[in-house]
Amino acid sequence: QVQLVESGGGLVQAGGSLTLACAASGSIFRINAMGWYRQAPGKQRELVADIRSGGSITYRDSVKGRFTISRDNAKNTVYLQMNSLKPEDTAVYYCNADFGFSHPYWGQGTQVTVSS
Repeated sequence: QVQLVESGGGLVQAGGSLTLACAASGSIFRINAMGWYRQAPGKQRELVADIRSGGSITYRDSVKGRFTISRDNAKNTVYLQMNSLKPEDTAVYYCNADFGFSHPYWGQGTQVTVSS
């Protein structure tokens, strides 16, 4: 059974940094893409950043220059380094992965709270 396990959320002051990690485990034969979404209260889930198997990376505009996504292929793990955090970055962050199966996989979510 495939599983995504996230870690690294928490409470930080504005301007601070956090690093999220998402480790994939189970019967994984390939990883087409892994990434991070977030959902704030009362808002739709939105893409934050993703990284594809060929190395291409997408960031939403509001996090460009502040967030960095990276991956460790040997560990099937994707990271999100978040710097210069703002209160509007407060949300539950979800790991997402495309393993080439019929549906994408989601992690359980990790709360990121940025205080002003």
